[in-house]
Amino acid sequence: MTTRPLIELPLLASIWGASFIFMKIGSPEFGPFLFMAMRTLVASLFLIPILFIAKKQSALSGYWAKIFIVGSLNTAIPFVLFGWATLTLSAGNTAVLNGTTPMFGALVAYFWLKDTLSFSAILGICIGFLGVYFLMFDKIIDENSNVLLPTIAVMVAALCYGISASYTKMYLGGISPIALAAGSQISATILLLPISLFFLPDTMPSSPAILSVIALGVLCTGIAYTIFFRLIAVIGPTKTISVTYLIPVFGIAWGMIFLGETINQWTLLGAALILSGVALTTGVLNLRFLNRLVK
Repeated sequence: MTTRPLIELPLLASIWGASFIFMKIGSPEFGPFLFMAMRTLVASLFLIPILFIAKKQSALSGYWAKIFIVGSLNTAIPFVLFGWATLTLSAGNTAVLNGTTPMFGALVAYFWLKDTLSFSAILGICIGFLGVYFLMFDKIIDENSNVLLPTIAVMVAALCYGISASYTKMYLGGISPIALAAGSQISATILLLPISLFFLPDTMPSSPAILSVIALGVLCTGIAYTIFFRLIAVIGPTKTISVTYLIPVFGIAWGMIFLGETINQWTLLGAALILSGVALTTGVLNLRFLNRLVK
């Protein structure tokens, strides 16, 4: 791997890790629907010129129905679920829970695309979900804490990402990534914007909240997608997906630095188990001797 990707990978992780900070700041004032509608609108306005500059707009022709499905599953629904969850959960915990996405992706691919699951992958999925339990353990046993539904919301969002990945692989694998990114953001905006009009805030959001939605749209969506797809072209999807392991680290770090969030032994144990589970599920950590043993 050359020097530039080695810089861009942690940069991308830091940007996506920061998205949970921006959601934590802006979602309470805008409300999850309007906040995410504004995020996808800003991202669309950023990506559309790039789409035309790259002369990839024709790639969308004939695929809008399928792209709308991807925009719903990969953007609109999970974005709103994340926005709602961050009203209760810390930015760091939300980032760690988001790390379960590759596990859901593997499960969906197994049941839908009939991909194989090694014993290491099955073990990884079990370890990962055990990590979710430990991550939220101290909050679940607290009678005054209401984290169960927000935690489920993040897991459903991760499941949506997994379904979207398999759907994209099956029906949209040949479309230009930048066209797919722009089309999915446009589709999500078309879906979310009318709904968000029923959830307008009573007061004008503050400047930090407005800046948060702009940062989410431009930095965490438009620029991040550009880096992401460039990395796929340069180093391939397998190495690029390693960004998954860095996002929770940055999410926790930014939460501590900018929001004063704290971590405890349950957070560290849960995060370690989830990341270990993801490593086993995706094959980054492969226990070949166990795979041979069960055969």
